[in-house]
Amino acid sequence: MHKPAAPYARLRRGLTALCAAALCSALAARGDDLQDASKFLKAGQHAQALERVNKALKAKPRDPQARFLKGIIVTEQGNSKEAIEIFTKLTQDYPELPEPYNNLAVIYASQGQYEKARAALEQSIRTHPSYATAYENLGDVYAKLASQAYDKALQLDSSNSGAKNKLSLVRELVREPTVVAVVKEPSKPKEPAKPAADPNAEVLKAVNGWAEAWSKKDANAYLSHYAGDFKTPGGEARPAWEKTRRERIAAPKSIEVKVDSPKVTLRGSNEASVTFRQDYRSDKLTSSNTKTLELVKADGRWQIREEKAGR
Repeated sequence: MHKPAAPYARLRRGLTALCAAALCSALAARGDDLQDASKFLKAGQHAQALERVNKALKAKPRDPQARFLKGIIVTEQGNSKEAIEIFTKLTQDYPELPEPYNNLAVIYASQGQYEKARAALEQSIRTHPSYATAYENLGDVYAKLASQAYDKALQLDSSNSGAKNKLSLVRELVREPTVVAVVKEPSKPKEPAKPAADPNAEVLKAVNGWAEAWSKKDANAYLSHYAGDFKTPGGEARPAWEKTRRERIAAPKSIEVKVDSPKVTLRGSNEASVTFRQDYRSDKLTSSNTKTLELVKADGRWQIREEKAGR
């Protein structure tokens, strides 16, 4: 049986996002309804996406790709109950597919039901032992469970320094972003020269350079985009953080980074934030989520002071 993959699935509360390229290719070969539904979903037009996928399901009610896509759409609409019903029925009808279990875990984790998320991910791995995304997500779920246990230990004994240190380490692991961003080059003005530089364009140029350096796997150029007072996750020492980033850049054979719909907010002349949709693709992982970069201008150059997942 053909094995559908996820066209677009966002893992919330620190879990890694999944957007399997296999289904994107498969949808391109399918009818216009599923193709259009996928495009509407990516554009955030959920009502239109749902209309198209329902049309496809009317013609083929058991189609696993259409049902999976509908599950993602209703998840994005905040209808977790219906999404759970769709993904659960998919696991019953197509128990060999790992993706529905993975997305059930996404929803359970977003509701704080980490034991259910763990069980779903373990089933996903049993179905597909080489499913790297499920392993990584399972690690994040275990980290959340560990965080809850350490927090409970501190409630019972606030002087437990060991629990405090472990809780800090676990929280750092859970919240650290695991995806990178792609930036579209800002539109060039029709006139070749302007009386003054456009500060928004300067900020976007800096973010573009950061994303391009990541895409080229140029670790030195990538790290040069971070300010000297960059706030590392959990207060980690800068050398240790840089070492980890170099290893993550070097690990994949190829990386493609894109940033969609960036929104710049200026705070004075030397501070800015950029919120955008991140799309990351490598030979190891494809993912998508929302990210915010806090930037500061020093010596005429915009650099990253802090990275935040979400808005």
